[in-house]
Amino acid sequence: MKIAMIGQKGIPAQFGGVETHVVELATRLMRLGHTVTVYGRTWYVPKGADRVNGIRVVRTPSIRTKHLDTITASLFAVLHAAIFVRPDVYHFHGVGPSLLAWIPRMLAPRATVVTTFHSIDRTHEKWGMFSRLALRLGERAAFAFADETITVSKTLTKYGEQEYGRRATYIPNGITPVRTSVEPLLLSPFGLEPFHYVAMIARLVPHKGAHTLIAAWQLACKQQPDVMKGMKLAIVGGSAFTDAYVRKLHAMASYDDSIVFTGFQRGDTLTALFSGARFMVHPSTSEGLPIAVLEEMSHGKAVIAADIPETMEVISDYGVPFPQGDVETLADCIIDLAKDPMQAAAIGHAARTFVEDEYHWDDIAQETAALYRRHAMVRQGVFAVR
Repeated sequence: MKIAMIGQKGIPAQFGGVETHVVELATRLMRLGHTVTVYGRTWYVPKGADRVNGIRVVRTPSIRTKHLDTITASLFAVLHAAIFVRPDVYHFHGVGPSLLAWIPRMLAPRATVVTTFHSIDRTHEKWGMFSRLALRLGERAAFAFADETITVSKTLTKYGEQEYGRRATYIPNGITPVRTSVEPLLLSPFGLEPFHYVAMIARLVPHKGAHTLIAAWQLACKQQPDVMKGMKLAIVGGSAFTDAYVRKLHAMASYDDSIVFTGFQRGDTLTALFSGARFMVHPSTSEGLPIAVLEEMSHGKAVIAADIPETMEVISDYGVPFPQGDVETLADCIIDLAKDPMQAAAIGHAARTFVEDEYHWDDIAQETAALYRRHAMVRQGVFAVR
C-alpha cells in the first residue's frame, strides 16, 4: 500500500514525540513492504533530505507562526498527496491536522483515512481561547471523518468514548531496545560528568513542567546540601514558540551553577545524555503516552514523573510518581534517589525490562499495518458492490 503521513513537523526527528513516532512507524512499514511518504515543513526538514531510511520525504511550506504553522503545512501536504501521490492511506497525526481529514473524503473517496490522537492538545497552557476551540473541533474531526482513530494511550481511548461516543483503537507509542555505554567526551561540553547529574528531556513548553522541576531541584539542594553536592540538573530541550517561557526558566536558574540548559540535542549527544544520567525527571502535566518516558526507561533509567493518568500507565509499577505540580514532594523524590544510587539502578533495570516487553515499535507497526489492510478490504468491497 501507499501511505501518506500528514501533520508531523517532519523527519528525521529533531525533537518532538510525534516526529519520533512517525519515523519509527514509517521505517518499519517500509520494511513490511509498504511505500511511505512523510510530509515535513521546510523550516524543519533539511534541504536535500528527500529520503530517510528509505522513506520519501516531501517538504511543504507553512506560515511559521504559533497558530498557523501546523494547519497550513498540513493543508499543503494533503493537497500534494491527493494530486501527486494518490495514497491508499492518508494517516493524520495529531488533532490539529485532523481538522483537514474531510479533504481526502472529498478528493479520494476510495482511500482509507486514519487519524492518530496523540494528546489532548487543547489543555496545553500555551494555547488561547480560539486555538483551544480549533483543537476541540480537531478532536471531533479525528473521530468523525476517519475510517479509524488510533489512540496512543488507554486514557485517550476512554476519553474518546466518553466525549464523542466513538470507539478508538489503542496502539501505543513504543521504543527500540538500546544498550549503550557512557561517553564522557560528549557530556563534557555541558560541564556534566557521568552519573553526577539528573536529566529532563522535553520541549520547553509550560505543560512539560520544567519550572516545577527547577523549583524542586533548588529546594532539594537547600534541604539536603550534602546529598546534592556535586550533582547537576540537565534540562535538555528548547523553545517551541515559547521564547518567553524559556527566558523565565533561565531567569529562575540564573544564579544556580548546578542547572545546565543544553538546548535541543539529537543523535549521539542525546544518547549520551540519556546514558550518563543517574535518573530522569518528567514533570509534565499533559501527555498522550510520553515517548520521552518510554525512551528513558529503555535506557535503564529510573523516572520520577507527575501522576497524570497517561504517564501512570507506564510508571505506576516501574517508576516514581509524584502529585503533579507538587514541588515539595518532587524535591523529596529527587533527594531519595540522589542519596541511594542502588535504588535508582534497580528501578531503572525493572523499567527497561517492562518497556522492552510491552512497548516495541516492531509490534506497533504490525498492528498498524493490519489496521490499514482491514479498512482497505472493507472500502474495496464497498466500491465493488457499487
